[in-house]
Amino acid sequence: MDEHSAVIPIESDADVVTARQRAREMAGKLELTSTDQTLLATAISEVARNITTYAVRGEVVLDVVRNSDGREGIKVVARDEGPGIDNVELALQDGYTSGGGLGLGLPGARRLVDEFDIETAPGQGTTVTLVMWSRPNARAA
Repeated sequence: MDEHSAVIPIESDADVVTARQRAREMAGKLELTSTDQTLLATAISEVARNITTYAVRGEVVLDVVRNSDGREGIKVVARDEGPGIDNVELALQDGYTSGGGLGLGLPGARRLVDEFDIETAPGQGTTVTLVMWSRPNARAA
């Protein structure tokens, strides 16, 4: 594990906290705003808690990425081999839950980050990819 990437196994709420903290550290080194660091940590909480709730175990992979205009960001890949999601469109609607929660996890995470992608199929597990980019001129602000 270096300062540009990390793999955090997710099996408990303590692991979710570790993933949040590691992402915050990485985002801080990239000088993401404190607001964006909080939004990223919250989005990680949502997708990592889905792992502990539905799949029992999985992992969160964190990487520093750079886009074509030179901006840096944090890419988060939350992956599990759980039951998968039957209806992604439904799962991304506010208020829908299959586990007794508030149904804000996936749609909330999607709103908190700059990029969101989900790949899943029943019985095939789920991979959620999130990216939070640094803001243009954030370092000068």
